[in-house]
Amino acid sequence: MELRELLRRYAAGERDFAHTDIDLECANLSGINLSGADLSGAWLFAANLSGANLSGVNLSSAHLGLADLRGADLRNANLEGADLKTANLDGAHLCGCTLPGGKK
Repeated sequence: MELRELLRRYAAGERDFAHTDIDLECANLSGINLSGADLSGAWLFAANLSGANLSGVNLSSAHLGLADLRGADLRNANLEGADLKTANLDGAHLCGCTLPGGKK
């Protein structure tokens, strides 16, 4: 699924995008609001998510290598099993989120 389709469906009220082949590699999602969405398994490699509202988002098993998450709101997000090894989380709001390894 590409960005335009994701945004259209999110605006229509859909929130469950789990394992729907979301491929947003290198996409500019800066400042986007996807709060409460289920993006588990999404491919967000090198995506710009700086300043995005991702509160309550399920990003379990998502591929976030090289993703820019500076200043993103990840409060209460599920990042269990997500690849964050090379992601930039500077200034991200992580209160209540579940990190890889099951740590809150």
